[in-house]
Amino acid sequence: MAIEIINPIEIALKTKKRTVVMNTRKLHSWVHYYPDPGDHDEMHCHNEDQTFICLDGECTMHFPDGGKAVLGVGMAALITGGSFYKLENSGSGPMIMMAARSGSQENVMIIDHATRKDIRGVKQKRFAKGESPTADPS
Repeated sequence: MAIEIINPIEIALKTKKRTVVMNTRKLHSWVHYYPDPGDHDEMHCHNEDQTFICLDGECTMHFPDGGKAVLGVGMAALITGGSFYKLENSGSGPMIMMAARSGSQENVMIIDHATRKDIRGVKQKRFAKGESPTADPS
């Protein structure tokens, strides 16, 4: 089918974890769900450009130089491939975001800031078990 329509907030509230919602060879998208204030991932980057849109709550994006940006509901951010960042639920309740990245989900790399190594296999196993986003980068 040429068109796929989803309700990302409904999906986040149902799955309560990071969930890939679309995946083609040129693009993939997912829903982030961070249930509690303070939930965060670790500083990391990816090999492709990506966008984030805050659908509920508040997200603070942290950067290696100590800078940060706050996304409220309806706000969007573009992060170019190779740019390190960390997501944190800085609101007072759950944070729901939808994100999209160029390329297929199968080709994404997750580069840890400290080690500069691709940790994709470790992360995918943890999310497959339904572990929290604080367990490792997204």
